[in-house]
Amino acid sequence: MKNIEENIKAFGEVIIKNDEKKHNIYMLSIIGEIEGHDVLSSNVKTTKYEHVLPKIAAIEESNEIDGVLVLLNTVGGDVEAGLAIAELISSLSKPTVSLVLGGSHSIGVPIAVSTNYSFIVPSATMVIHPVRVNGTVIGAPQTYDYFKQIQNRIMDFVTTHSDISKKRLEEIMMETQQLTKDLGTILVGSQTVEEKIINEVGGIKEAFQKLHSLIGDNSLK
Repeated sequence: MKNIEENIKAFGEVIIKNDEKKHNIYMLSIIGEIEGHDVLSSNVKTTKYEHVLPKIAAIEESNEIDGVLVLLNTVGGDVEAGLAIAELISSLSKPTVSLVLGGSHSIGVPIAVSTNYSFIVPSATMVIHPVRVNGTVIGAPQTYDYFKQIQNRIMDFVTTHSDISKKRLEEIMMETQQLTKDLGTILVGSQTVEEKIINEVGGIKEAFQKLHSLIGDNSLK
């Protein structure tokens, strides 16, 4: 128990052992702001992608880990870092389940849908908006084209790993009524399921049940 508490305190991680089902589940937390190449202030709660990527690689190669539970409560952050995390999670051979708690905003959306199955608690939110830099209007055509390419990459990933259509996702992104003086949409709990982004409304119990089920199915292959 002491080692578990130390790992949670130091890294926000823990391997949960289920003696009855004999499954070892790795809990991966994506919290605060996703930090990329720029180092954020020490006062900001962050998830550092250079820490997360080696963890995911180690999970893939570990014989002791049977599945991964991804807990999200993030405001978003660095686009490239977020996409890198999402791509790596989606390529894992082990069963994965995500659970959105509090929020999974902006680049947190691709991470939330990168798993085999996704849950969201009723009160959690997802903010979906176009790629931007602090709300600044992009004037140069070359810069606009670059951000458009990034946005297309995000949209392609989300639509590939969920059931929402690209047309509908773009409509949600470009909504002018939801966010004051900005573009985008805030979706709460069941709305994310209705829009076919998240699979199901549920909590930690449902997430574990689904993950144990996926691990059982995976062991039969």
